[in-house]
Amino acid sequence: MPERAGAHSERIAAVRALLGAKGRREARAFTFEGPTLLAEAMRSDIAIEALYVTDTLYAKDDAVREQEDRGTPIFIVDDRTMAKISDLETPSGLVAVAPLAYAPLDAIAGLSLSLVLADLNDPGNAGTLLRSAEAFGADGVVFGRLGVDPYHPKVVRAAMGATFRLRLAVADPTEFAAAIAGTGSEVLGLEAGGDDIRGLAPAERRALIVGHERRGLGAWGALCGRRVAIPMPGRAESLNAAVAGSIALYETSRAGERPEGP
Repeated sequence: MPERAGAHSERIAAVRALLGAKGRREARAFTFEGPTLLAEAMRSDIAIEALYVTDTLYAKDDAVREQEDRGTPIFIVDDRTMAKISDLETPSGLVAVAPLAYAPLDAIAGLSLSLVLADLNDPGNAGTLLRSAEAFGADGVVFGRLGVDPYHPKVVRAAMGATFRLRLAVADPTEFAAAIAGTGSEVLGLEAGGDDIRGLAPAERRALIVGHERRGLGAWGALCGRRVAIPMPGRAESLNAAVAGSIALYETSRAGERPEGP
């Protein structure tokens, strides 16, 4: 049977700490919320360390009961307690705790397609780009060390389950340069004024670097063997990082697939 956890218990304080980057680093764990992400985590065989649910969710959610049958600790909390550990204005009634799962940087640097987020700060943009990376065949994503944490609650939420399936790492430009050296990977930097991205030829290995929302590629630009841009015939001057990066991932993933012109 599940236990009850009160708002002032040490257990709840520990879960609440996971809402911050420092707490996640120290505990080597993160939280995610809601039945949809729980279903994605289960589909991806993610180990769930604990579930915190309201009475209502416990009574009606089959996935919660399945986790209980697997031996996952279940804690029943009231609405006030749920609000303390939730990142949402209107809590979903379910918070799960799972271990952080970083991949070795070397395992990402040698992939056929990887994505690098050059110190992006906006968690919504970062999460959307994780989702696009998965959709367009990138198996790994490197987060710049000065940007948002890969396991920030808003990143996880925007990624819609991609967090559970992609290889994730954190690095600075020097660390990434050392990891990718000798792999034969072409490093592309997405930047206005670069070559038309539609002209990409096939490559065995590629890393696509998407710049910061305001500062662009910054120190990551020195790693780029080539800079590419998305042609925009309309009147807009720019796209946000999530939109631009998603288009670039699509174009990069299909490079070499276009039929020859007349």
